[in-house]
Amino acid sequence: MLRPKLPDAAPVPTTHLITSAAPAERHHAPAACSCQHAPAHSTDRPVAPYVGLGAAAVAAVLVVGVVLTALLATVAITAVSVSIAALVLRSLLNRANTR
Repeated sequence: MLRPKLPDAAPVPTTHLITSAAPAERHHAPAACSCQHAPAHSTDRPVAPYVGLGAAAVAAVLVVGVVLTALLATVAITAVSVSIAALVLRSLLNRANTR
C-alpha cells in the first residue's frame, strides 16, 4: 500500500589523490573462486540509516500507546468518581425529602 521513497545514494568518488611521497601499500583483491555461483551483488543504498528510523518509529508507537492508555484510565477513574458522587448526592437528597 504505502511505500516510502528512499533517497538516492550519494555518488562514490572514483579518483583518489595521493598527497604523501611515501610508496603506497598495495592491497590485492582476493582471487575469484572456481565455483559456478553468481557473484554477490551489493545494494546501492546502505541499510544502517533505516534501521534507526524503524527503531524510532517503534519507540514513537509505544509512547503514543502508553499515553493513550493513561488517558483511557483517567477517563475511567473520573467516570467512577462522578457516579459515586451522584449516588451520595441522591441519597442525601432523598433523606432530606423524607424527613
